[in-house]
Amino acid sequence: MKIAVIGAGAMGSLFGGLLTEAGREVWLLDVWEDHVKTLNEDGLAIEREGVTRVVRPEATTDPSAIGKADLVIVFVKSTQTKAASETVARMMRPDGRVLTLQNGMGNADILAEAVDPASVLAGTTSHGATLLGPGKIRHAGVGPTRIGPWAGGDRAAAESVAGVLSGAGIDTEVAENVHALVWHKLFINVGINAITALTGIKNGEILDLDVTRELSRNAVEEAMAVARARGVPVAEDVVEHVFQVAGATAANRSSMGQDVDNRRLTEISAINGAVVREARVCGVDTPVNETLTALVETLQGHYGERRDKKG
Repeated sequence: MKIAVIGAGAMGSLFGGLLTEAGREVWLLDVWEDHVKTLNEDGLAIEREGVTRVVRPEATTDPSAIGKADLVIVFVKSTQTKAASETVARMMRPDGRVLTLQNGMGNADILAEAVDPASVLAGTTSHGATLLGPGKIRHAGVGPTRIGPWAGGDRAAAESVAGVLSGAGIDTEVAENVHALVWHKLFINVGINAITALTGIKNGEILDLDVTRELSRNAVEEAMAVARARGVPVAEDVVEHVFQVAGATAANRSSMGQDVDNRRLTEISAINGAVVREARVCGVDTPVNETLTALVETLQGHYGERRDKKG
């Protein structure tokens, strides 16, 4: 089985590295030339609990160098999913599968517009990784990965992909309702990402003040209401789970926070913005998520001005 990973950031590199260690033919595709050059010359250094090992997946900036793949895993930012879907359509074998483990809503739907919807798998992962520099990542956390067919695809295909991932030490199971799974991950992002991005705080600091906890709670409860209106089963303890995740990742700066720190385009449209769009369809009010979305969009819309003023 040939596996292509589109987006060789921290998580893409982690999955590609683990699959390479398991003996799979793996190609990492990324636009960052220094990273790709280092991967090809020195390999991928994976740090885990103070121990570093090196694995050697193939890496390239050119999709045509990979040829046809049996499995394509997409790990790009949601803002890049449309472009990635076009690459997937050219790269994936007719009987192949594409798996998205990205943050936010809408990624699987975009992929399903470019390839046979039955070939699309979606899911979430609790593994954590940090990109330390070209060719080097830290494997920061281990947890379950759950995947499933997105649009009526074959469960057996999902089971096969889960087996491949589990064989690489990525403990994976097939979920009965992958749509609910993606919403559950969205709740966590909704309760943490925009708030940390706007305030400059770390994940755990959301829990320090009652006012910040309440802001997070309100954003998550709005998202829960939208999910229920869309027919998605939602547990009662979602907010407490979001707080638990914030505590467990207390020292981390959210991905959206890191994007703002580095003046990169954020995934706000696929997270809080997705809640707002879904809410309009079903007539649910989401003032907190509307405000958070507008503030992050305003902030990233003035990156250039901030740079000029600081310069």
